[in-house]
Amino acid sequence: MTTSPFDLTGRCAVVTGAGRGLGQAVAVGLARAGADLVLLGRPGRQEATRDLVAALGAKVDVVDLDVSDLDAVAEVAADLDRSHQVDVLVNNAGIIDRADSVDVGRDDWQRVVDVNLTGLFFLTQQLGAPMVARGHGKVVSIASLLSFQGGLRVASYAASKHGVAGLTKALANEWGPRGVQVNAIAPGYMVTDNTTALREDPDRSRSILERIPAGRWGTPEDVAGAAVFLASSAADYVNGHVLVVDGGWMAR
Repeated sequence: MTTSPFDLTGRCAVVTGAGRGLGQAVAVGLARAGADLVLLGRPGRQEATRDLVAALGAKVDVVDLDVSDLDAVAEVAADLDRSHQVDVLVNNAGIIDRADSVDVGRDDWQRVVDVNLTGLFFLTQQLGAPMVARGHGKVVSIASLLSFQGGLRVASYAASKHGVAGLTKALANEWGPRGVQVNAIAPGYMVTDNTTALREDPDRSRSILERIPAGRWGTPEDVAGAAVFLASSAADYVNGHVLVVDGGWMAR
């Protein structure tokens, strides 16, 4: 029987921020494809996803981690290197802060950048190094449409997500020759906590839907398939790419 190129059986995938939304859907999608999971996130937030993954027959571990705490990132990465062979890293953890740019404070700015970009880089560096040494691995980061656009009242988020796209390309250039593919997914307007304010604003919601050819908001499950693809051997020749999953928004 020929093995599907999307089969992740025997591979270990780490997913950050897997407690809900996109991260949960991606973790479940990877488990359905055969992967075992390590869920990294804030204490008490990963258990529901752990149960969903375990129900699919996958091995799953939960590790508490605030990705903005770089000392904790280093400690957790070292522990994982000793206990697991991490084949796939999905950087999903992220936060957004909505405010007029003239009102953004230093602490608010730093908090978003620390989670969305700085923590992402150092976790990727430390879990990616063993991949590079082995000559095989996949890194998939969750970018955004605001990796390409500026948005409204989200200066720190847009800056951090532009950084994720640039970092994806930079690491792909360095690690591609060593057998590690580094890509990102740019979700469109999804039904998640991050878009609650937009969906509850009738005017904004209507204007957004009018631009999406698919005629609907995306769901976390719409992103899961893209993550499975980029994590699998089907994407061995895809590197440094930011895959837009947006119902056609960018085509308009």
